[in-house]
Amino acid sequence: QVQLMESGGGQVQPGGSLRLSCVSTERTFSGYYMGWFRQAPGKEREFVSTLFWMSDRPHYADAVKGRFTISSDRAKNTVYLQLDNLKAEDTAVYYCAVSQRPWAEGGRRRADEYAYWGQGTQVTVSS
Repeated sequence: QVQLMESGGGQVQPGGSLRLSCVSTERTFSGYYMGWFRQAPGKEREFVSTLFWMSDRPHYADAVKGRFTISSDRAKNTVYLQLDNLKAEDTAVYYCAVSQRPWAEGGRRRADEYAYWGQGTQVTVSS
């Protein structure tokens, strides 16, 4: 059974940084998309960033572009999300996910395109 485990969440002040990690217990990233989504209280889950395993070309939601950076360590089956210059509106539970869909221009940005999900990690930005 595929398992994804996120870590690295926490509480920071506006302008602060966090680094989220997502590790797979299996080689599930190979040939697939790894994505990050987030869900704030009372809101729908929204796309944050995605990266195709065979490519270093990332995709970002407009709300986080220039502040968040997705990266991967293939040897460790781990994907990271660096969160910089955090804002209060970034407060949410962050989820990593894996999509088995093939490569697509613009990446995979819909939650229903992702088959495997982690349990989520809380990010709180507050002064």
